[in-house]
Amino acid sequence: MRRPKLRGPRLPRTRAGQRRLVQAVMSACVLGLLPATWMYVVTGDRLHTTADVPRTDVAVVFGAGLWEGEPSPYLAHRLDAAAELYREGRVEVVLVTGDNSREDYDEPDAMRTYLTRHGVPGSRIVSDYAGFDTWDSCVRAKKIFGVDEAVLISQGFHIRRAVALCQEAGVTSYGVGVDDRHDATWYYGGTREIFAAGKAALDAVFEPDPRFLGRREAGVANALAAER
Repeated sequence: MRRPKLRGPRLPRTRAGQRRLVQAVMSACVLGLLPATWMYVVTGDRLHTTADVPRTDVAVVFGAGLWEGEPSPYLAHRLDAAAELYREGRVEVVLVTGDNSREDYDEPDAMRTYLTRHGVPGSRIVSDYAGFDTWDSCVRAKKIFGVDEAVLISQGFHIRRAVALCQEAGVTSYGVGVDDRHDATWYYGGTREIFAAGKAALDAVFEPDPRFLGRREAGVANALAAER
């Protein structure tokens, strides 16, 4: 029994059909680039280094995974930057936001422990246990913790999305993109951002509620009131 031959997609043979195909492809490319363009426009000149970022009360550090209960190297570098900003008096409080969706995985507590080992008092650290993605973290920073202005800390491939989303959530934001070795994880993160930009644009347009919102907390206000 002869197997049927698999046929590829048939291209239009007429000039009009070919023109419509080219127009459709170009339109798809433009639509695909719109979210990334939006992020670049929104973030503008809001990206800085630890040396020149504006002084603010709060720094927000986004979770980036744990290795055997300890911050991954990428997350550790974010926390190092936050500790540096605190020691230099550029921020007063560090809000750590990450995933604690199951009992055996607790990003915020691991981040808190790391920061205290690097000179940030526990009284100056506030934990958000329901920062399941960037949009959730931004909305919760505003609605739950009352953050109006913040320095956001992440890797370079993620920081524009973080700043754009927090701006949309009502938090005046400045981004610090920490340097990291351009290894496989870095390139994976950069590739992932291409697709994440689309979701970010939808979040900005439709402003969905976070997976878990809850009641307003006074953690940041209390931490700001604590003495150094």
